[in-house]
Amino acid sequence: MSLIPSLLGNRSIFDPFSSEIWAPFTSNNEISAFVNAQVDWKETPEAHVFKADLPGLKKEEVKVEVEDGRVLQISGERGVEKEDKNDRWHRVERGRGKFLRRFRLPENAKPDEVKASMENGVLTVTVPKVEKKAEVKSVEISG
Repeated sequence: MSLIPSLLGNRSIFDPFSSEIWAPFTSNNEISAFVNAQVDWKETPEAHVFKADLPGLKKEEVKVEVEDGRVLQISGERGVEKEDKNDRWHRVERGRGKFLRRFRLPENAKPDEVKASMENGVLTVTVPKVEKKAEVKSVEISG
C-alpha cells in the first residue's frame, strides 16, 4: 500500500476543483491543524452546497470569502487552549491553528449570492446556480 493516498486522505492532488494548503511536515503547526478539514460539495438543481466539519469552532472563528468572483475560500483558526501551569497533559490529538480550503466555482454559480450558516460545528455554504432558460431559436426553412 502506498503512503501517498493515506497522507492525502483519498484526495487527488490534481483535483481541478480545489486548491488546498497542505503542510503536513510543518514544525510550528501554523497551517496544519485542519488541513484535512472534511468538506462535502454537492450540486442540487438550485445550488452548489458545501458542508465543512469544524467541531469546536464558533462562527466568529470562521471566514467565508469569494476571491476573484470564482474561488470560494473557507478559513479560520482554532486557538490554543489556555494552559494552567499545574496541568499535566497526557495526550494532545485535537488540531489547533489555522486552516484554509479553496474551491474553484463552476461557471453556473452566482458568487454574489453566497450564503453561509453554522450549526453544531457544521458550516454550510450555499452558492445559488444561474437559472438556465431554454433558448429557442427559429430556423428558416428554405425551398
